[in-house]
Amino acid sequence: MKKKIPENKAIIVACEGNFHGRTITIVSMSSDPDCRDGFGPFTSGIELVPYNNPQALEQLFKEKGQFIAGFLVEPIQGEAGVNVPDDGYLQKCYEICKKYNVLFIADEIQTGLARTGKMLCVEHDNVRPDVLILGKALSGGMYPVSAVLADKEIMEVFTPGSHGSTYGGNPLGCAVAIESLKILREEKLVENAEKLGKKFRSAMTELSKSCSFVQKVRGRGLLNAIVLDPQYKLSGYDFCLLLKEKGLLAKMTHDNIIRFAPPLVMTEAQLDECISIIKGVFLNADSVDPKTIPDRDL
Repeated sequence: MKKKIPENKAIIVACEGNFHGRTITIVSMSSDPDCRDGFGPFTSGIELVPYNNPQALEQLFKEKGQFIAGFLVEPIQGEAGVNVPDDGYLQKCYEICKKYNVLFIADEIQTGLARTGKMLCVEHDNVRPDVLILGKALSGGMYPVSAVLADKEIMEVFTPGSHGSTYGGNPLGCAVAIESLKILREEKLVENAEKLGKKFRSAMTELSKSCSFVQKVRGRGLLNAIVLDPQYKLSGYDFCLLLKEKGLLAKMTHDNIIRFAPPLVMTEAQLDECISIIKGVFLNADSVDPKTIPDRDL
């Protein structure tokens, strides 16, 4: 509307490897066959660029910038395996968006609100998005609530009655979200995530020296991942099952990546217990016969 893009010609740009949700338009932005296969036909007006590659983004903007309305990006790609971009990536993308009059839209549903050791993950690159999407920690896990934040000049394109949602503005959801934000500050959960995240990655990096099948440890705050050798006899799912047997829950993604996203209220004593469990499982992995892992075939 404000950019004067011809009707039905607007383009939204997203990144390869993203996971933004499961409704049909957002699935249309996915490059993951597990999300796309069987769900077509898909929404048009979408372009994908490689993640962590501002040069590719600017090249696309040079070619089609007059039609591009927004760039949607995860500050860290969670479903892709806690894929942390290079320092300065978000800042470069933001500057490119400003140059071509494109909205910079940050999906912080997973990374926002203390998860990465900052209130918002974009703060690691000192970026203030044009549009910010929040969820998950916004309710502290107590109630379904999400939010879209933007300045007035952007939000005012919606006139009264032009946009609606069945449960939008839910009073209970809003009350829960406000209380959750208070707790994040009062209990210093941002600082807790930063402190415990550094300790976790340090311990896992040290552990990797004794486990040849560990290729990489990465993450920020309390959003971390261990990348395994895809040729190793045990998959990420196998490790998750072994960890579950010892009382620790983690999630596998892309077969060889294990994600760790513990509660933001985790204590240092609880983290120490988790580190001990992980060490026990990983240091014993070479002696494990995959066929003996409980529930492996479920």
